[in-house]
Amino acid sequence: MIAAMKRLLLLAALAAAALFLFPAPLGARADEAERYAVAAATDVWFYAAENEESGLFVLPYTYYVRVLKEGAVFSYVQYLDDEAPYKAIRGYCKTEDLTFVDFIPERPYLKREITVSYTVANTGDSLMGGGSFDKLEKSFVFYGTSYLGTARFFYVYADGTFDYVPATQEIVYEYNTDYLEDVSGGAPAEPEPPAGSLSGVQIAVICAIAAALVAIAVFVLRGKKSPTPQELPEF
Repeated sequence: MIAAMKRLLLLAALAAAALFLFPAPLGARADEAERYAVAAATDVWFYAAENEESGLFVLPYTYYVRVLKEGAVFSYVQYLDDEAPYKAIRGYCKTEDLTFVDFIPERPYLKREITVSYTVANTGDSLMGGGSFDKLEKSFVFYGTSYLGTARFFYVYADGTFDYVPATQEIVYEYNTDYLEDVSGGAPAEPEPPAGSLSGVQIAVICAIAAALVAIAVFVLRGKKSPTPQELPEF
């Protein structure tokens, strides 16, 4: 019984060492469940369908889309989320235009509202009524910029509807820089250890396992009785 327990302890230590040194694949990485890509250029279009004729707007520069499904030509993505007054919108971006990152950004979307106003010039008797609505202001959620020839428009959302309004103002906002750590030319990323090398923690654990194996081996050997020497026949 004791010998069997010793063998089990030895096998358990060996199994622990094997699992540590050669861990089983865990499948998708933890960050793949929520993966992001940044518009690292000023001309990354958001499309309604998988074709270039369905462009809705140009994504705000340095802001992100959440990648729902990466494709060879187009990737299925989401921009913004469902937090009032904002509304998530899903569509496509060209995969080659996106810069994929390996982290979840703190500020993925540009959450910005704009106010559009119009004023009707009062021409006196030519106007009907009391002029109560000669001046009107309305707020919209800003998604991006689009173009029709040389005319510029904003793609916006309000009252459950997506549509365009004339771009009568400049949208000024703070750029993201966190993605620069993952692309060349930015802040240097933390160097990764060469393939096959072990980290300091792994080395320490291996040493601990090795010491445990030695202790178990000594324990097993001590438990064995030395063979009784055979008596030599007398001549």
